[in-house]
Amino acid sequence: MKTRPHSIVLTRVGAAALLLAMASPFGALAQDNKKPVTSAEMNYQAGASPLVAEPMYQSNNPKAPAMSQVEFERARQIYFERCAGCHGVLRKGATGKPLTPDLTQSKGTDYLKVFIGYGSPAGMPNWLTSGEMDEKTVDLMARYIQHDPPVPPEFGMADMKKTWKVIVAPDKRPTKKMNGYNIENIFSTTLRDTGEVALIDGDTKKIINLVKTGYAVHISRMSASGRYLFVIGRDAKINMIDLWMEKPDNVAELRIGLEARSVDTSKYKGKEGDFTDKLAIAGAYWPPQYVIMKGDTLEPLKIVSTRGMVVGTQEYHPEPRVASIVASHFKPEFVVNVKETGKTLMVDYSNIDALKVTEIGSAPFLHDGGWDSTKRYFFVAANNSNKISVIDAKEGKLAALTEVSKIPHPGRGANFVHPKFGPVWATGHLGDENISLLGTDPIKHKQYAFKEVAKIKGQGGGALFIKSHPKSQHLYSDTPLNPDPKISQSVAVYDINNLDKGFTVLPIAEWAGLKDDGAKRVVQPEYNKAGDEVWFAVWSAKNKESALVVVDDKTLKLKAVIKDPRLITPTGHFNVYNTQHDVY
Repeated sequence: MKTRPHSIVLTRVGAAALLLAMASPFGALAQDNKKPVTSAEMNYQAGASPLVAEPMYQSNNPKAPAMSQVEFERARQIYFERCAGCHGVLRKGATGKPLTPDLTQSKGTDYLKVFIGYGSPAGMPNWLTSGEMDEKTVDLMARYIQHDPPVPPEFGMADMKKTWKVIVAPDKRPTKKMNGYNIENIFSTTLRDTGEVALIDGDTKKIINLVKTGYAVHISRMSASGRYLFVIGRDAKINMIDLWMEKPDNVAELRIGLEARSVDTSKYKGKEGDFTDKLAIAGAYWPPQYVIMKGDTLEPLKIVSTRGMVVGTQEYHPEPRVASIVASHFKPEFVVNVKETGKTLMVDYSNIDALKVTEIGSAPFLHDGGWDSTKRYFFVAANNSNKISVIDAKEGKLAALTEVSKIPHPGRGANFVHPKFGPVWATGHLGDENISLLGTDPIKHKQYAFKEVAKIKGQGGGALFIKSHPKSQHLYSDTPLNPDPKISQSVAVYDINNLDKGFTVLPIAEWAGLKDDGAKRVVQPEYNKAGDEVWFAVWSAKNKESALVVVDDKTLKLKAVIKDPRLITPTGHFNVYNTQHDVY
Protein backbone atom coordinates (compact mmCIF):
# COMPACT_ATOMS: atom_id res chain seq x y z
CA MET A 1 0.00 0.00 0.00
CA LYS A 2 1.35 3.44 -0.98
CA THR A 3 1.81 6.06 1.66
CA ARG A 4 1.21 9.74 1.08
CA PRO A 5 4.40 11.68 0.31
CA HIS A 6 4.73 13.01 3.85
CA SER A 7 3.27 10.23 5.96
CA ILE A 8 6.59 8.61 6.92
CA VAL A 9 7.89 11.88 8.29
CA LEU A 10 4.81 12.49 10.38
CA THR A 11 4.54 9.03 11.84
CA ARG A 12 8.13 9.13 12.99
CA VAL A 13 8.08 12.38 14.88
CA GLY A 14 4.45 13.32 15.33
CA ALA A 15 2.59 16.58 15.38
CA ALA A 16 4.40 17.92 18.44
CA ALA A 17 7.73 17.84 16.65
CA LEU A 18 6.15 19.47 13.65
CA LEU A 19 5.01 22.38 15.79
CA LEU A 20 8.44 22.66 17.33
CA ALA A 21 10.05 22.66 13.92
CA MET A 22 7.79 25.41 12.73
CA ALA A 23 9.05 27.58 15.58
CA SER A 24 12.66 26.41 15.27
CA PRO A 25 15.61 28.78 14.96
CA PHE A 26 16.36 27.74 11.38
CA GLY A 27 13.82 29.95 9.59
CA ALA A 28 14.91 32.00 6.62
CA LEU A 29 14.76 35.40 8.27
CA ALA A 30 17.89 36.80 9.81
CA GLN A 31 16.67 39.53 12.12
CA ASP A 32 13.14 38.72 13.19
CA ASN A 33 11.85 35.19 12.79
CA LYS A 34 8.39 36.18 14.01
CA LYS A 35 7.70 37.89 10.70
CA PRO A 36 7.28 35.59 7.70
CA VAL A 37 9.58 36.08 4.76
CA THR A 38 7.72 37.15 1.64
CA SER A 39 7.77 35.00 -1.47
CA ALA A 40 9.43 37.93 -3.24
CA GLU A 41 12.33 37.88 -0.80
CA MET A 42 12.70 34.12 -1.10
CA ASN A 43 12.70 34.35 -4.89
CA TYR A 44 15.39 37.01 -4.70
CA GLN A 45 17.67 34.82 -2.57
CA ALA A 46 17.03 31.72 -4.66
CA GLY A 47 19.16 30.61 -7.57
CA ALA A 48 22.10 28.32 -8.04
CA SER A 49 25.48 29.46 -6.78
CA PRO A 50 28.40 29.16 -9.22
CA LEU A 51 30.09 27.18 -6.43
CA VAL A 52 27.89 24.19 -7.23
CA ALA A 53 30.50 22.90 -9.70
CA GLU A 54 33.54 23.43 -7.48
CA PRO A 55 35.23 20.37 -5.92
CA MET A 56 34.95 20.28 -2.13
CA TYR A 57 36.20 17.98 0.62
CA GLN A 58 33.92 15.76 2.71
CA SER A 59 35.12 15.63 6.31
CA ASN A 60 34.49 12.66 8.59
CA ASN A 61 32.35 13.82 11.50
CA PRO A 62 31.73 10.84 13.82
CA LYS A 63 28.59 12.43 15.28
CA ALA A 64 26.91 12.94 11.91
CA PRO A 65 24.64 10.31 10.33
CA ALA A 66 26.24 8.12 7.69
CA MET A 67 26.45 9.36 4.10
CA SER A 68 28.19 7.81 1.12
CA GLN A 69 30.41 9.98 -1.05
CA VAL A 70 27.79 9.83 -3.80
CA GLU A 71 25.05 10.96 -1.39
CA PHE A 72 27.22 13.74 -0.02
CA GLU A 73 28.00 15.11 -3.49
CA ARG A 74 24.33 15.00 -4.48
CA ALA A 75 23.31 16.80 -1.28
CA ARG A 76 26.05 19.37 -1.74
CA GLN A 77 24.81 20.09 -5.25
CA ILE A 78 21.24 20.57 -4.00
CA TYR A 79 22.43 22.83 -1.19
CA PHE A 80 24.33 25.14 -3.54
CA GLU A 81 21.45 25.16 -6.00
CA ARG A 82 18.68 25.81 -3.47
CA CYS A 83 19.95 26.81 -0.04
CA ALA A 84 23.27 28.67 -0.09
CA GLY A 85 21.72 31.99 -1.08
CA CYS A 86 19.83 32.14 2.24
CA HIS A 87 21.99 30.13 4.63
CA GLY A 88 25.47 30.95 3.27
CA VAL A 89 28.26 28.92 1.72
CA LEU A 90 29.54 27.80 5.13
CA ARG A 91 26.00 27.54 6.55
CA LYS A 92 26.77 30.32 9.05
CA GLY A 93 23.54 32.11 8.15
CA ALA A 94 22.67 35.11 6.03
CA THR A 95 19.03 35.78 5.20
CA GLY A 96 18.43 32.31 6.65
CA LYS A 97 19.52 31.06 10.04
CA PRO A 98 22.74 29.10 10.67
CA LEU A 99 22.68 25.39 9.81
CA THR A 100 25.96 24.28 11.32
CA PRO A 101 26.41 20.85 12.98
CA ASP A 102 26.57 22.28 16.50
CA LEU A 103 22.93 23.32 15.99
CA THR A 104 21.59 20.61 13.70
CA GLN A 105 23.00 17.43 15.28
CA SER A 106 21.17 18.00 18.55
CA LYS A 107 17.87 18.17 16.66
CA GLY A 108 18.35 14.85 14.91
CA THR A 109 17.45 13.62 11.46
CA ASP A 110 13.73 13.06 12.01
CA TYR A 111 13.21 16.52 13.45
CA LEU A 112 15.11 18.11 10.58
CA LYS A 113 13.09 16.16 8.03
CA VAL A 114 9.89 17.72 9.32
CA PHE A 115 11.44 21.15 9.24
CA ILE A 116 12.73 20.73 5.67
CA GLY A 117 9.56 19.05 4.47
CA TYR A 118 7.02 21.45 5.94
CA GLY A 119 8.98 24.68 6.30
CA SER A 120 8.26 27.29 8.95
CA PRO A 121 6.24 30.48 9.37
CA ALA A 122 9.56 32.35 9.46
CA GLY A 123 9.98 31.71 5.76
CA MET A 124 11.66 28.30 5.35
CA PRO A 125 10.10 26.78 2.19
CA ASN A 126 8.03 23.61 2.49
CA TRP A 127 10.23 21.57 0.19
CA LEU A 128 8.31 18.28 0.54
CA THR A 129 4.68 19.37 0.52
CA SER A 130 5.34 21.83 -2.31
CA GLY A 131 6.57 18.96 -4.46
CA GLU A 132 10.06 20.43 -4.87
CA MET A 133 11.64 17.47 -3.04
CA ASP A 134 10.59 13.87 -2.45
CA GLU A 135 11.05 11.97 0.82
CA LYS A 136 14.42 10.54 -0.17
CA THR A 137 15.76 14.00 -0.95
CA VAL A 138 14.41 15.43 2.30
CA ASP A 139 16.12 12.62 4.21
CA LEU A 140 19.32 13.26 2.27
CA MET A 141 19.33 16.97 3.14
CA ALA A 142 18.46 16.34 6.80
CA ARG A 143 21.57 14.16 7.09
CA TYR A 144 23.73 16.51 5.02
CA ILE A 145 23.24 19.57 7.22
CA GLN A 146 24.48 17.57 10.23
CA HIS A 147 27.84 17.13 8.53
CA ASP A 148 30.57 19.73 8.58
CA PRO A 149 29.99 22.15 5.69
CA PRO A 150 32.47 21.56 2.87
CA VAL A 151 34.68 24.56 2.25
CA PRO A 152 35.13 25.76 -1.33
CA PRO A 153 38.70 26.32 -2.49
CA GLU A 154 40.38 29.67 -2.00
CA PHE A 155 41.27 31.76 -5.03
CA GLY A 156 44.55 33.61 -4.72
CA MET A 157 46.93 35.51 -6.97
CA ALA A 158 48.28 32.42 -8.72
CA ASP A 159 44.74 31.28 -9.52
CA MET A 160 43.84 34.72 -10.87
CA LYS A 161 46.92 34.97 -13.05
CA LYS A 162 45.94 31.70 -14.74
CA THR A 163 42.64 33.25 -15.84
CA TRP A 164 44.02 36.66 -16.86
CA LYS A 165 43.92 37.40 -20.58
CA VAL A 166 44.88 40.58 -22.41
CA ILE A 167 43.07 40.03 -25.70
CA VAL A 168 44.13 43.36 -27.21
CA ALA A 169 47.12 45.07 -25.60
CA PRO A 170 46.74 48.78 -24.77
CA ASP A 171 49.28 49.80 -27.45
CA LYS A 172 47.32 47.84 -30.07
CA ARG A 173 44.00 49.49 -29.31
CA PRO A 174 42.54 52.42 -31.28
CA THR A 175 43.90 55.85 -30.53
CA LYS A 176 40.53 57.39 -31.42
CA LYS A 177 36.94 56.24 -31.76
CA MET A 178 36.71 53.97 -34.81
CA ASN A 179 32.95 53.67 -35.11
CA GLY A 180 30.01 55.94 -35.78
CA TYR A 181 28.00 55.00 -32.70
CA ASN A 182 26.76 57.54 -30.20
CA ILE A 183 28.71 55.83 -27.43
CA GLU A 184 27.09 57.82 -24.64
CA ASN A 185 23.69 56.39 -25.56
CA ILE A 186 24.71 52.73 -25.82
CA PHE A 187 22.94 50.31 -23.47
CA SER A 188 24.69 47.29 -21.97
CA THR A 189 22.00 44.64 -21.47
CA THR A 190 22.68 41.46 -19.50
CA LEU A 191 21.64 38.24 -21.24
CA ARG A 192 21.59 36.26 -18.06
CA ASP A 193 21.58 32.65 -19.21
CA THR A 194 23.78 32.90 -22.30
CA GLY A 195 26.80 34.48 -20.59
CA GLU A 196 26.70 37.60 -22.74
CA VAL A 197 25.88 41.27 -22.76
CA ALA A 198 24.07 42.83 -25.69
CA LEU A 199 25.43 46.25 -26.65
CA ILE A 200 22.44 48.12 -28.06
CA ASP A 201 22.46 51.43 -29.94
CA GLY A 202 20.08 53.64 -27.98
CA ASP A 203 19.46 55.84 -31.04
CA THR A 204 18.60 53.14 -33.60
CA LYS A 205 17.48 50.44 -31.12
CA LYS A 206 19.68 47.93 -32.99
CA ILE A 207 22.07 45.38 -31.45
CA ILE A 208 25.69 46.43 -32.04
CA ASN A 209 27.33 43.27 -30.73
CA LEU A 210 26.83 40.32 -28.40
CA VAL A 211 29.90 40.17 -26.18
CA LYS A 212 30.88 36.94 -24.44
CA THR A 213 31.14 37.37 -20.66
CA GLY A 214 30.85 35.39 -17.44
CA TYR A 215 27.62 33.74 -16.33
CA ALA A 216 24.68 35.97 -15.33
CA VAL A 217 26.37 39.38 -15.48
CA HIS A 218 25.33 41.24 -12.35
CA ILE A 219 26.29 44.81 -13.26
CA SER A 220 27.92 46.91 -15.96
CA ARG A 221 30.15 49.81 -14.93
CA MET A 222 31.92 52.52 -16.95
CA SER A 223 35.46 53.83 -16.73
CA ALA A 224 35.71 57.48 -15.75
CA SER A 225 36.61 58.41 -19.34
CA GLY A 226 33.55 56.67 -20.75
CA ARG A 227 35.63 54.51 -23.09
CA TYR A 228 35.76 51.17 -21.28
CA LEU A 229 32.82 49.10 -20.10
CA PHE A 230 33.43 46.65 -17.25
CA VAL A 231 31.03 43.80 -16.53
CA ILE A 232 31.19 41.08 -13.89
CA GLY A 233 29.36 37.75 -13.88
CA ARG A 234 28.16 35.83 -10.88
CA ASP A 235 31.01 33.42 -11.60
CA ALA A 236 33.42 36.30 -10.77
CA LYS A 237 34.63 36.76 -14.33
CA ILE A 238 35.32 40.38 -15.33
CA ASN A 239 35.26 41.48 -18.95
CA MET A 240 36.68 44.79 -20.15
CA ILE A 241 35.05 46.06 -23.36
CA ASP A 242 36.54 48.84 -25.52
CA LEU A 243 33.76 51.02 -26.95
CA TRP A 244 36.20 52.78 -29.33
CA MET A 245 36.69 49.65 -31.45
CA GLU A 246 35.01 49.42 -34.86
CA LYS A 247 32.83 46.76 -33.28
CA PRO A 248 33.08 47.13 -29.47
CA ASP A 249 34.35 43.92 -27.90
CA ASN A 250 36.49 42.38 -25.15
CA VAL A 251 40.06 43.58 -24.71
CA ALA A 252 40.84 41.92 -21.35
CA GLU A 253 39.33 39.46 -18.88
CA LEU A 254 40.05 38.09 -15.41
CA ARG A 255 38.39 35.88 -12.84
CA ILE A 256 38.81 37.23 -9.28
CA GLY A 257 37.15 34.38 -7.36
CA LEU A 258 34.46 31.75 -7.67
CA GLU A 259 31.36 33.90 -7.10
CA ALA A 260 30.97 37.67 -7.24
CA ARG A 261 28.67 40.66 -7.84
CA SER A 262 30.58 43.99 -7.99
CA VAL A 263 33.10 45.94 -10.06
CA ASP A 264 34.06 49.60 -10.52
CA THR A 265 36.95 51.82 -11.60
CA SER A 266 38.87 54.76 -10.13
CA LYS A 267 37.28 58.15 -10.81
CA TYR A 268 39.13 60.66 -8.64
CA LYS A 269 41.09 63.56 -10.13
CA GLY A 270 42.44 66.11 -7.65
CA LYS A 271 45.35 67.24 -5.53
CA GLU A 272 46.42 63.67 -4.75
CA GLY A 273 46.74 62.96 -8.49
CA ASP A 274 44.77 61.93 -11.57
CA PHE A 275 43.52 58.38 -11.08
CA THR A 276 40.86 58.31 -13.80
CA ASP A 277 40.91 54.92 -15.54
CA LYS A 278 44.10 53.94 -13.65
CA LEU A 279 42.66 51.20 -11.42
CA ALA A 280 39.75 48.80 -11.26
CA ILE A 281 38.33 46.94 -8.28
CA ALA A 282 36.07 43.92 -7.92
CA GLY A 283 34.55 42.22 -4.89
CA ALA A 284 33.85 38.52 -4.43
CA TYR A 285 31.20 36.52 -2.62
CA TRP A 286 33.65 33.63 -2.47
CA PRO A 287 36.33 33.83 -1.36
CA PRO A 288 35.27 36.86 0.69
CA GLN A 289 37.73 39.41 -0.67
CA TYR A 290 38.23 42.34 -3.01
CA VAL A 291 40.85 42.72 -5.70
CA ILE A 292 42.51 45.86 -7.08
CA MET A 293 43.64 45.66 -10.72
CA LYS A 294 45.28 47.77 -13.41
CA GLY A 295 42.61 49.79 -15.14
CA ASP A 296 43.86 49.17 -18.69
CA THR A 297 44.58 45.43 -18.57
CA LEU A 298 42.85 43.97 -15.48
CA GLU A 299 46.20 42.70 -14.21
CA PRO A 300 45.55 41.78 -10.55
CA LEU A 301 47.70 43.82 -8.17
CA LYS A 302 46.37 43.33 -4.65
CA ILE A 303 43.93 40.99 -2.88
CA VAL A 304 42.36 41.96 0.45
CA SER A 305 40.28 39.59 2.58
CA THR A 306 37.05 40.82 4.20
CA ARG A 307 36.82 38.11 6.87
CA GLY A 308 36.35 39.62 10.30
CA MET A 309 34.00 40.70 13.08
CA VAL A 310 30.32 41.56 12.73
CA VAL A 311 29.17 45.06 13.68
CA GLY A 312 27.36 45.01 17.02
CA THR A 313 27.85 41.40 18.12
CA GLN A 314 31.62 41.54 17.47
CA GLU A 315 31.62 37.85 16.60
CA TYR A 316 33.85 36.46 13.87
CA HIS A 317 32.28 35.75 10.49
CA PRO A 318 34.21 33.59 8.01
CA GLU A 319 32.15 34.55 4.94
CA PRO A 320 31.49 38.31 4.70
CA ARG A 321 30.59 38.80 1.03
CA VAL A 322 31.42 41.98 -0.88
CA ALA A 323 28.03 43.20 -2.00
CA SER A 324 28.66 46.49 -3.80
CA ILE A 325 31.46 48.90 -4.67
CA VAL A 326 31.44 52.50 -5.88
CA ALA A 327 34.24 54.96 -6.54
CA SER A 328 34.38 58.17 -4.52
CA HIS A 329 34.37 61.51 -6.32
CA PHE A 330 35.93 63.32 -3.32
CA LYS A 331 39.00 61.23 -2.57
CA PRO A 332 41.10 58.49 -4.19
CA GLU A 333 38.92 55.89 -2.47
CA PHE A 334 36.75 52.93 -3.29
CA VAL A 335 33.62 52.51 -1.15
CA VAL A 336 33.39 48.75 -0.45
CA ASN A 337 30.23 47.44 1.24
CA VAL A 338 30.59 44.12 3.09
CA LYS A 339 27.36 42.22 3.51
CA GLU A 340 27.49 40.01 6.59
CA THR A 341 29.70 42.15 8.82
CA GLY A 342 27.72 45.32 8.09
CA LYS A 343 30.83 47.38 7.33
CA THR A 344 31.62 49.97 4.69
CA LEU A 345 35.31 50.11 3.86
CA MET A 346 36.81 53.32 2.47
CA VAL A 347 39.79 51.92 0.57
CA ASP A 348 42.44 54.58 -0.19
CA TYR A 349 44.04 53.49 -3.48
CA SER A 350 46.54 56.36 -3.77
CA ASN A 351 49.28 53.93 -2.71
CA ILE A 352 48.19 50.31 -2.87
CA ASP A 353 51.58 49.16 -1.53
CA ALA A 354 50.70 50.96 1.71
CA LEU A 355 46.95 50.50 1.58
CA LYS A 356 44.86 52.54 4.02
CA VAL A 357 41.36 51.38 4.86
CA THR A 358 38.83 53.31 6.96
CA GLU A 359 36.24 50.96 8.45
CA ILE A 360 32.74 52.35 9.02
CA GLY A 361 30.29 50.14 10.88
CA SER A 362 26.53 50.41 10.29
CA ALA A 363 24.32 47.29 10.15
CA PRO A 364 24.07 43.89 8.41
CA PHE A 365 23.45 42.95 5.67
CA LEU A 366 24.80 45.73 3.47
CA HIS A 367 23.73 45.27 -0.12
CA ASP A 368 23.43 47.89 -2.87
CA GLY A 369 22.86 51.61 -2.99
CA GLY A 370 23.59 54.86 -4.76
CA TRP A 371 24.89 58.41 -4.47
CA ASP A 372 22.78 61.42 -3.69
CA SER A 373 22.64 64.10 -6.39
CA THR A 374 25.83 65.80 -5.10
CA LYS A 375 27.82 62.50 -5.16
CA ARG A 376 28.95 63.15 -1.59
CA TYR A 377 26.60 60.85 0.33
CA PHE A 378 26.27 57.16 -0.44
CA PHE A 379 22.99 55.53 0.57
CA VAL A 380 23.36 51.76 0.99
CA ALA A 381 20.66 49.31 2.05
CA ALA A 382 21.24 47.15 5.13
CA ASN A 383 18.65 44.69 3.88
CA ASN A 384 17.68 42.55 6.82
CA SER A 385 18.13 45.33 9.33
CA ASN A 386 15.54 47.34 7.38
CA LYS A 387 17.85 50.33 7.44
CA ILE A 388 19.65 52.67 5.06
CA SER A 389 23.24 53.51 5.96
CA VAL A 390 24.35 56.97 4.80
CA ILE A 391 28.09 57.29 4.21
CA ASP A 392 29.71 60.73 3.98
CA ALA A 393 32.43 60.15 1.37
CA LYS A 394 33.98 63.57 1.93
CA GLU A 395 34.41 63.22 5.71
CA GLY A 396 34.80 59.43 5.70
CA LYS A 397 32.17 58.74 8.34
CA LEU A 398 28.68 57.42 8.97
CA ALA A 399 26.26 60.33 8.51
CA ALA A 400 23.12 58.40 9.53
CA LEU A 401 21.52 55.00 9.96
CA THR A 402 17.87 55.37 9.05
CA GLU A 403 14.99 52.95 9.59
CA VAL A 404 12.89 52.23 6.50
CA SER A 405 10.41 49.53 5.43
CA LYS A 406 10.99 45.81 5.02
CA ILE A 407 14.01 44.64 3.02
CA PRO A 408 15.04 47.77 1.12
CA HIS A 409 16.35 47.02 -2.36
CA PRO A 410 17.24 50.25 -4.14
CA GLY A 411 19.50 49.16 -6.96
CA ARG A 412 21.14 52.57 -7.16
CA GLY A 413 17.97 54.25 -5.94
CA ALA A 414 16.49 57.42 -7.44
CA ASN A 415 17.24 61.11 -6.88
CA PHE A 416 14.73 63.88 -7.42
CA VAL A 417 13.55 67.15 -5.87
CA HIS A 418 10.45 66.85 -3.71
CA PRO A 419 8.13 69.91 -3.62
CA LYS A 420 8.27 70.00 0.20
CA PHE A 421 11.37 68.12 1.36
CA GLY A 422 13.81 69.27 -1.31
CA PRO A 423 16.35 66.80 -2.73
CA VAL A 424 15.47 63.21 -1.80
CA TRP A 425 16.75 59.71 -2.55
CA ALA A 426 14.24 56.87 -2.88
CA THR A 427 14.28 53.11 -2.46
CA GLY A 428 11.74 50.37 -3.04
CA HIS A 429 11.45 47.19 -0.97
CA LEU A 430 11.36 43.45 -1.44
CA GLY A 431 9.29 42.88 1.67
CA ASP A 432 6.38 45.30 1.25
CA GLU A 433 4.76 47.81 -1.08
CA ASN A 434 6.37 50.93 0.38
CA ILE A 435 8.75 53.31 -1.37
CA SER A 436 10.79 55.28 1.15
CA LEU A 437 11.99 58.83 0.52
CA LEU A 438 15.04 60.09 2.44
CA GLY A 439 16.14 63.72 2.54
CA THR A 440 19.64 64.32 1.16
CA ASP A 441 20.29 68.04 1.69
CA PRO A 442 21.87 68.87 5.10
CA ILE A 443 22.36 72.54 4.18
CA LYS A 444 19.13 74.04 2.82
CA HIS A 445 16.83 71.31 4.18
CA LYS A 446 18.67 70.34 7.34
CA GLN A 447 15.52 69.28 9.21
CA TYR A 448 14.90 66.54 6.64
CA ALA A 449 18.47 65.42 5.99
CA PHE A 450 18.99 61.62 6.08
CA LYS A 451 15.53 61.04 7.59
CA GLU A 452 12.72 59.05 6.07
CA VAL A 453 10.54 62.02 5.15
CA ALA A 454 7.77 60.11 3.41
CA LYS A 455 6.45 56.73 2.35
CA ILE A 456 4.51 56.27 -0.85
CA LYS A 457 2.62 53.12 -1.78
CA GLY A 458 3.68 50.98 -4.70
CA GLN A 459 1.96 48.08 -6.40
CA GLY A 460 3.33 45.54 -3.92
CA GLY A 461 6.44 43.88 -2.56
CA GLY A 462 9.06 42.34 -4.78
CA ALA A 463 10.51 45.62 -6.08
CA LEU A 464 14.11 45.49 -7.30
CA PHE A 465 14.78 48.81 -9.04
CA ILE A 466 13.58 52.37 -8.86
CA LYS A 467 14.65 55.15 -11.21
CA SER A 468 14.27 58.83 -12.08
CA HIS A 469 16.33 61.36 -14.07
CA PRO A 470 17.19 65.06 -13.61
CA LYS A 471 15.30 65.90 -16.83
CA SER A 472 12.23 63.82 -15.98
CA GLN A 473 9.16 64.54 -13.87
CA HIS A 474 8.55 60.85 -13.27
CA LEU A 475 9.60 58.12 -10.85
CA TYR A 476 9.42 54.48 -12.00
CA SER A 477 9.31 51.34 -9.82
CA ASP A 478 9.36 47.73 -11.00
CA THR A 479 8.07 44.71 -9.03
CA PRO A 480 9.47 41.68 -10.93
CA LEU A 481 9.48 39.34 -7.91
CA ASN A 482 5.88 39.93 -6.88
CA PRO A 483 3.89 36.66 -7.08
CA ASP A 484 0.97 38.34 -8.87
CA PRO A 485 1.68 38.31 -12.65
CA LYS A 486 -0.33 41.50 -13.14
CA ILE A 487 2.10 43.25 -10.82
CA SER A 488 5.32 41.56 -11.93
CA GLN A 489 4.52 42.27 -15.58
CA SER A 490 3.88 45.99 -15.13
CA VAL A 491 5.45 49.08 -13.55
CA ALA A 492 4.23 51.92 -11.37
CA VAL A 493 4.91 55.50 -12.46
CA TYR A 494 4.60 58.58 -10.24
CA ASP A 495 4.47 62.30 -10.94
CA ILE A 496 7.19 63.56 -8.58
CA ASN A 497 5.38 66.90 -8.26
CA ASN A 498 2.16 65.22 -7.19
CA LEU A 499 3.08 62.01 -5.39
CA ASP A 500 -0.11 62.03 -3.31
CA LYS A 501 -2.26 61.18 -6.31
CA GLY A 502 -0.73 57.71 -6.45
CA PHE A 503 0.72 55.84 -9.40
CA THR A 504 -0.13 55.05 -12.98
CA VAL A 505 0.30 51.42 -14.08
CA LEU A 506 2.05 50.78 -17.39
CA PRO A 507 1.37 47.26 -18.82
CA ILE A 508 4.91 46.80 -20.12
CA ALA A 509 4.70 43.03 -20.74
CA GLU A 510 1.42 43.45 -22.60
CA TRP A 511 3.01 46.15 -24.76
CA ALA A 512 5.86 43.78 -25.59
CA GLY A 513 3.42 41.59 -27.52
CA LEU A 514 5.20 38.33 -26.75
CA LYS A 515 3.59 35.25 -28.25
CA ASP A 516 4.30 32.60 -25.62
CA ASP A 517 3.33 32.12 -21.98
CA GLY A 518 6.66 33.05 -20.38
CA ALA A 519 6.98 34.76 -17.00
CA LYS A 520 7.39 38.18 -18.68
CA ARG A 521 8.78 39.79 -15.54
CA VAL A 522 9.43 43.49 -16.11
CA VAL A 523 12.71 44.60 -14.60
CA GLN A 524 15.01 47.61 -14.21
CA PRO A 525 13.82 50.91 -15.63
CA GLU A 526 16.74 52.72 -17.28
CA TYR A 527 16.71 56.13 -18.95
CA ASN A 528 18.52 57.04 -22.12
CA LYS A 529 21.10 59.83 -21.99
CA ALA A 530 18.56 62.53 -22.90
CA GLY A 531 16.20 61.47 -20.13
CA ASP A 532 13.19 61.29 -22.48
CA GLU A 533 13.00 57.49 -22.86
CA VAL A 534 12.79 54.71 -20.29
CA TRP A 535 13.85 51.17 -21.20
CA PHE A 536 12.54 47.99 -19.54
CA ALA A 537 13.54 44.36 -19.86
CA VAL A 538 10.69 41.87 -20.23
CA TRP A 539 12.39 38.80 -18.78
CA SER A 540 11.15 35.28 -19.47
CA ALA A 541 12.82 31.88 -19.25
CA LYS A 542 15.67 31.01 -21.60
CA ASN A 543 13.38 28.86 -23.76
CA LYS A 544 10.76 31.63 -23.97
CA GLU A 545 10.60 34.87 -25.92
CA SER A 546 11.81 38.03 -24.16
CA ALA A 547 12.02 41.66 -25.26
CA LEU A 548 12.99 45.22 -24.38
CA VAL A 549 10.28 47.86 -24.20
CA VAL A 550 10.96 51.58 -24.63
CA VAL A 551 8.52 54.12 -23.15
CA ASP A 552 8.21 57.80 -24.02
CA ASP A 553 8.79 59.52 -20.67
CA LYS A 554 6.79 62.62 -21.61
CA THR A 555 3.60 60.83 -22.69
CA LEU A 556 4.01 57.48 -20.87
CA LYS A 557 3.13 55.81 -24.17
CA LEU A 558 4.83 52.90 -25.89
CA LYS A 559 7.65 54.10 -28.14
CA ALA A 560 9.39 50.93 -29.31
CA VAL A 561 9.69 47.19 -28.74
CA ILE A 562 13.05 45.52 -29.37
CA LYS A 563 12.69 41.86 -30.24
CA ASP A 564 15.44 39.56 -31.38
CA PRO A 565 15.90 35.79 -30.90
CA ARG A 566 19.33 36.61 -29.47
CA LEU A 567 17.78 38.55 -26.57
CA ILE A 568 17.66 35.58 -24.21
CA THR A 569 16.75 36.29 -20.56
CA PRO A 570 17.51 40.05 -20.63
CA THR A 571 17.67 41.42 -17.09
CA GLY A 572 19.81 44.41 -16.08
CA HIS A 573 20.64 47.11 -18.60
CA PHE A 574 22.81 50.17 -18.17
CA ASN A 575 23.04 53.34 -20.23
CA VAL A 576 26.68 54.32 -20.78
CA TYR A 577 26.34 58.03 -19.97
CA ASN A 578 24.11 57.60 -16.93
CA THR A 579 26.33 54.84 -15.54
CA GLN A 580 29.51 56.85 -16.14
CA HIS A 581 28.12 59.92 -14.37
CA ASP A 582 26.05 58.18 -11.67
CA VAL A 583 22.78 59.62 -12.97
CA TYR A 584 19.75 57.95 -11.42
